[in-house]
Amino acid sequence: MDSLDREILFHLRQDGRLTNVELAKRVGLTPPPCLRRVKRLEDAGIITGYRARIDPAAAGRGFDVVVSLEISVNDLRTVEELETAISSYDEVVEFHRLFGRPDYLLRVAVEDQEAFETFLTTRIMGLRAVARVDSHLIMKKIKTDD
Repeated sequence: MDSLDREILFHLRQDGRLTNVELAKRVGLTPPPCLRRVKRLEDAGIITGYRARIDPAAAGRGFDVVVSLEISVNDLRTVEELETAISSYDEVVEFHRLFGRPDYLLRVAVEDQEAFETFLTTRIMGLRAVARVDSHLIMKKIKTDD
């Protein structure tokens, strides 16, 4: 990957809907070699997809909470069950296993505080491996990759 590839990635991260002609113009190439580079980046797994950016509040998911989880059971089967369950929840928009404590970090997006309480008490606290839950309300998003 060279500086031209990095520039292509920069522009596609800013606007994944750029036409190949516009992208080529921005990076100083003609369209055919630009398209070949993009295709190569896709084939190499560097570009993994394209998506729409959604306004969470407009979509009814403006209440954002970071949740840390500690688990009490560490056998592989239980960990896999927990990860499968949490990954399946539509409210969970990010899910990370960490080194050390806490064991997991989640970002949950729901409509409001009541929806979050329902999610937390019926979904997360009902999982048998969960030993401790800490919730942190997001005051302000300063930088995000969304």
